[in-house]
Amino acid sequence: MATEATVDKGKRRFLIGATGVVGGVGAAAAAVPFVMSFFPSERAKAAGAPVEIDISKLEPGQKIDVEWRGKVCWIVQRTPDMLATLPKLTERLADAASGQDQQPAYARNEHRSIKPGVWIAVGICTHLGCSPTFRKDIAPADLGPDWLGGFFCPCHQSKFDLAGRVYKSMPAPTNLVVPPHKYLSDSKVLIGDDRA
Repeated sequence: MATEATVDKGKRRFLIGATGVVGGVGAAAAAVPFVMSFFPSERAKAAGAPVEIDISKLEPGQKIDVEWRGKVCWIVQRTPDMLATLPKLTERLADAASGQDQQPAYARNEHRSIKPGVWIAVGICTHLGCSPTFRKDIAPADLGPDWLGGFFCPCHQSKFDLAGRVYKSMPAPTNLVVPPHKYLSDSKVLIGDDRA
């Protein structure tokens, strides 16, 4: 027959064990939000996530705007005539050979793109962050006789050619930025990821 002292020791052991288990579960539950705060939120992941774009309906000479990382990116379908203007401007450009690190290595060429006909860039002027306008018209009176089409920043008059290369003596110090990108197919491009 169990004595009163034996029963009390058993209850004590049970209560101590149960309290320890409940305390351990509580500590683990309290640690989960703390540990999860070290991981980026779904919103933060989406903000930096690559963007897939269908370019199958992009017409020659057309520009479309897409958003990547909260910035506007341009995709331009350049015509053969547009591409023909690029070598004519070499002497008038500040960084015609794209020596500054404003593009991935595969876009360090005259047309600053993977495919000569399709050009992708971040649509933000490298001077003060304005958004240049697409002016594909050649030699309008307000842009001067050396204008062969490109991008014009109306805020401070920086001019860029159809490959986003800045003209000499402009407020913008560097060419427009070409983001990392790759082609998933002939009609789909992924901006923000260029890993093979």
